Amino acid sequence: MHEDFDLDRFVHAQRAVYGRAMDELPAGLKTSHWMWFIFPQLQGLGRSDMAQRFGISCPAEAHAYLQHPLLGPRLQCCARTLLDHHNKTAHQIFGSHDDLKLRSSLTLFAAMNSDSSVYQKGLDQFFDCKPDEKTLQMLQPAPRHLQVEVGRGSA
Repeated sequence: MHEDFDLDRFVHAQRAVYGRAMDELPAGLKTSHWMWFIFPQLQGLGRSDMAQRFGISCPAEAHAYLQHPLLGPRLQCCARTLLDHHNKTAHQIFGSHDDLKLRSSLTLFAAMNSDSSVYQKGLDQFFDCKPDEKTLQMLQPAPRHLQVEVGRGSA
């Protein structure tokens, strides 16, 4: 399935920085540049060359990313590591802009899983259960479990 997408662009980009990301995430402070390819978001949300190059083109590519034998487990590990930071906000960990990218990425991958996924737990913990609206609009129709969460969050 992942042969249909150029997921190697993520593998190659992560090769030089994944270890550093795995030092920074447990420490609770991102200080280097790896957000685009560690926590990718939908193509079209960001305008930079990096955002375009590493943007996920469609739900099928997001599924392929999750199913990739290296990228899927790495994303899950990174998301799970974040959950250890109960006393920090996404902004404190990632800073301006990257905290918004995190929300978009978690929304995208939560949409590909059930609402009990590590990505949904990240949305719950860091963003008060509120997914990124632009990501959901781009995924229309939104997955049923996220439609329910959006309805609860806006009441």
